[in-house]
Amino acid sequence: MGATSHQSGAAGRALTADRPSSVRNVVLVGHSGSGKTTLVEALALTAGAVNRAGRVEDGATVSDYDEIEHRRQRSVQLSLVPVEWAGIKINILDTPGYADFVGELRAGLRAADAALFVVSAADGIDGATRMVWEECEAVGMPRAIVVTHVEAARADYSEMTAVCGEAFGAENPDAVVPLYLPLHAAPGPDGHAPVTGLLGLLSRRVYDYSSGTRAERDPDPAELALIDGARSRLIEGIIAESEDESLMDRYLGGADIDVKTLVDDLERAVARGTFHPVLMAAPAAEGARQGLGTVELLELITGGFPTPEERAPVTVTAPDGSPRPAVTCDPAGPLVAEVVKTSSDPYVGRVSLVRVFSGTLRPEETVHVSGHGLADRGHEDHDVDERIGTLTSPFGKQQRTLATCIAGDLACVAKLTRAETGDTLSAKGSPLLMEPWPMPEPLLPLAIEAHSKADEDKLSQGLARLVAEDPTMRLEQNPHTHQLVLWSLGEAHQDVALERLRTRYGVQVDPVPHRVSLRETFGAKATGRGRHVKQSGGHGQFAICEIEVEPLPPGSGIEFVDKVVGGAVPRQFIPSVEKGVRAQAARGLAAGHPLVDVRITLRDGKAHSVDSSDAAFQTAGALALREAAADAPIHLLEPVAELDVLVPDAYVGPVMSDLAGRRGRVVGTEQAGSGRSRVRAEIPEIEIGRYALDLRSVSHGTGRFSRSYARHEPMPAHLADKMREQAEKGSTLT
Repeated sequence: MGATSHQSGAAGRALTADRPSSVRNVVLVGHSGSGKTTLVEALALTAGAVNRAGRVEDGATVSDYDEIEHRRQRSVQLSLVPVEWAGIKINILDTPGYADFVGELRAGLRAADAALFVVSAADGIDGATRMVWEECEAVGMPRAIVVTHVEAARADYSEMTAVCGEAFGAENPDAVVPLYLPLHAAPGPDGHAPVTGLLGLLSRRVYDYSSGTRAERDPDPAELALIDGARSRLIEGIIAESEDESLMDRYLGGADIDVKTLVDDLERAVARGTFHPVLMAAPAAEGARQGLGTVELLELITGGFPTPEERAPVTVTAPDGSPRPAVTCDPAGPLVAEVVKTSSDPYVGRVSLVRVFSGTLRPEETVHVSGHGLADRGHEDHDVDERIGTLTSPFGKQQRTLATCIAGDLACVAKLTRAETGDTLSAKGSPLLMEPWPMPEPLLPLAIEAHSKADEDKLSQGLARLVAEDPTMRLEQNPHTHQLVLWSLGEAHQDVALERLRTRYGVQVDPVPHRVSLRETFGAKATGRGRHVKQSGGHGQFAICEIEVEPLPPGSGIEFVDKVVGGAVPRQFIPSVEKGVRAQAARGLAAGHPLVDVRITLRDGKAHSVDSSDAAFQTAGALALREAAADAPIHLLEPVAELDVLVPDAYVGPVMSDLAGRRGRVVGTEQAGSGRSRVRAEIPEIEIGRYALDLRSVSHGTGRFSRSYARHEPMPAHLADKMREQAEKGSTLT
């Protein structure tokens, strides 16, 4: 923290690690526009992986960072950028800031050992970022904060550090403290004083970046006064986390605590996840080699963030669920690795980004693939052996070959045709399975149809590959509406999925209105007579049946009762009547939706010794049901969902008002802890097709919900009439 470090270039070669202690895995977290991707580029520049012209020294452009130029506009996927600093390999995991791609964020959190929260001095901190902080806090993940956009005219670093303390220091405000203050140049004509360096609070040194590289010097009296004014709070925060209980007494007694002691205690507290320093960073100016604060950030990552060896042992089981001993980060231990991301390359096929938790992964070896309990989302369980291909280290669109990947490191694996995101790789002779990580439930439906016959032929395979890459996506062939539905996390998630389907797999689809599974039932008892008599030469058709229909309680289905006496309908034709009645019930009566919750009683009928047949009595049964429906009110039933909404207390009122406007009935609210409340409601499914988007708007991105089917119940008359009118016009019911 403040000692001068030299940069270690990594251009033109794959970065390797020979022991877990020389690896750091850090994930960048922050809202869209906070500057994560720009920060990755600045760190790569400072570490010597790229030069200022935007080129890796072997000729790959910076834009090769997994389509970095596109992701600056809309970052939609997890990417890995390995760099090296002071002999340490740093795997930087850049995550999307859009809520639609939270699955990629969770993958990054799973693969990392520490998190760097990126917040913009110009834009503040959003609610979703605060929620991720709380998730990391719950599992004790080490965290630090880096403030970006400090060069913006409206940026106020002091105010932003106070905001960070309020947002992230709820449990311990003294644990969220800046390590540096900004060094400002003289104000320009517009009054803006640009940040040109840092004032080190622990070292009491000035780090000047105005020349394009960091230069260290002693502070002048004014700078020293600024440093000393903020230094005491930092020292007290560090000492409070120190394992040496005598330090606080010595400090309060006026003793001067050695800087090295403070730095060592700071780094240990950061690695334990109990202290969260605030730093700042800005991209390098044109022609410069180092961006503001990037050296300090790399020093914190290498010195303060934990090694993979410090991660808690990983719980594993056999594929059948039987317990196995937990595994530690040991290159000589049993192989346990996890696929944290799956993508498709047009030239090499499927590529899996893998985090090795134990053992050593080697190319061209056979491993066991186990996973992963997401059959309801279209992801089949895996329990197979596969031979892996080449191991590589990614650098944009390039893949640099690796000889091995040891415990604690990450690598890309080719030719895993069955493995999907979340699957466990282990030794063929000793298969193991890691506990799956929580994935958000996709709750925004999109019904799709193939654009053409050629697309229809490729649709199934293309969709299978698409959902294999993304466990936050669910594919459903709805048995009631007969629609193909792609469930996602948001509109941007949908757009990216359809674009990948078109560009990667050559399949074009058309979105169509999503339908919910409506039902029909009788509102009162009714009778009907079905007469099917035709004579057209040769064998004729003769069947007459009389039925009575009465409504039953919800959930009863269709009950068929035979009460024919005297053989009016021969025994062999009674199943035919039932078959015809049930076929008509499945087709619907008033608006084309299946009939449910009725008892249909066959009372009487007539037959002909020659002209009666199975087909004739099926037709008569259907006609009888239609006639009964003409003389009775037919109620349209809509599915009702049980909704469980989790929101901060401040948004409970708006959420309840919004639910009421959707014909929802709130059945209870309760405190959920951490300033949040749980709202439980029953609401027609037809009203929540886009609730995943609307809740995000109402709660400013902080709300979550789950849904489950409750029952079907009658739709209000005016809405039912509207549905019938649409059915008569032949339009799609939504």
